[in-house]
Amino acid sequence: MTVPEVMAALKLSRSKVYDLLRSGQLRSFTVGRSRRIPADEITRFMSQNMQEAA
Repeated sequence: MTVPEVMAALKLSRSKVYDLLRSGQLRSFTVGRSRRIPADEITRFMSQNMQEAA
């Protein structure tokens, strides 16, 4: 997924998504100059945060 797709999926701002990437809370890889976030990484992130909130 691209950063804009992640922004839409998580309803977060661009800067917040990049903060999560920098902190390692969301893992990603680059293809050329483009950053990609695996779709299962979004699921993992959401599950982890739901467990922490409970």
